[in-house]
Amino acid sequence: MHSKMPEDIIAQGAEAKLIRKDNLLIKDRIKKRYRHDTLDRALREKRTRSEAKIIAKAALVIDAPSIIKVEKSRIEMNFIEGKRLSEHLDEIEENRALAICKKIGENVAKLHDIGIIHGDLTTSNMILQQDKVFFIDFGLSFHSQRIEDKAVDLHLLKQAFESKHFMKWHEYFASFLQGYIISKEYNKILKQLEKVEKRGRYKHK
Repeated sequence: MHSKMPEDIIAQGAEAKLIRKDNLLIKDRIKKRYRHDTLDRALREKRTRSEAKIIAKAALVIDAPSIIKVEKSRIEMNFIEGKRLSEHLDEIEENRALAICKKIGENVAKLHDIGIIHGDLTTSNMILQQDKVFFIDFGLSFHSQRIEDKAVDLHLLKQAFESKHFMKWHEYFASFLQGYIISKEYNKILKQLEKVEKRGRYKHK
């Protein structure tokens, strides 16, 4: 008789709960009581399938979780051991921290070149495992080759650097761009990023 492995809820948000089960991570989308049951089930299952496909595609070009199983509104993947980058980047020796930011730039360029927009690029959604940077939480990700979408992705990360790592964000983002330069559309995306930032400044005047 096999005993069941214990399950620990390690995080819960508005959209999903994350369950640790031994060396597995299960993402289970939460039922929305304000939606009709049939519609709710269909939406959760559709979004789950979409996210799983994006993670699997991302894992072909960068370090990301490996999908084990997709069942209805649950994704089962390997649990990534390591340190959340948002909590440790500023504690790392400067040259290594800048090298990590450059690696992040390379990873984002690889995602963008195959048409994946992460949608929630922050150091909170990155796990440092020795010299590897794993990207996690693709819940807001989608497929797009639009320059605007790629520029907005960079804008989100730049804002995350500014808010979470405000003492060093200039250096971090500069190193990020040194890695991102491998993107096939680097110049177009950087020009569009300037436009995105101008729109943001105009809105806050």
